[in-house]
Amino acid sequence: MNRLSGTTIILRLEGLALAIACIWLYGLFHQSWWLFAALFLTPDLSMLAYFAGPKIGAAVYNFVHNWVTGVALFFLAFYAGGGDTFLLSLPFILGAHIGVDRALGFGLKHRTGFKDTHLGRLGRVD
Repeated sequence: MNRLSGTTIILRLEGLALAIACIWLYGLFHQSWWLFAALFLTPDLSMLAYFAGPKIGAAVYNFVHNWVTGVALFFLAFYAGGGDTFLLSLPFILGAHIGVDRALGFGLKHRTGFKDTHLGRLGRVD
């Protein structure tokens, strides 16, 4: 069984805190919780890029699963979307997804394979 380092525990708690903040912020826009549930796992469709190999798969997965993308989408929705509350709420679904992923230990991927992440290797290490 893997033992988590103190730094990894902090990073996972940070992800949980950001997930909670994004869920709370999503609620402030009074959008459908059914929509939230329906779209929550859509960022994981980026895993399909692994069919093109680990290098492309990691690049696409990491592009979708990082905070810069979520913040950029928020500002795009704010400026290009005219401040539409529906569009503004969508990046918070992505943020909640990223935060929950981090809290569960699913980090950004290394090019060496899907299981190699910045939070450690996924699965059991014997």
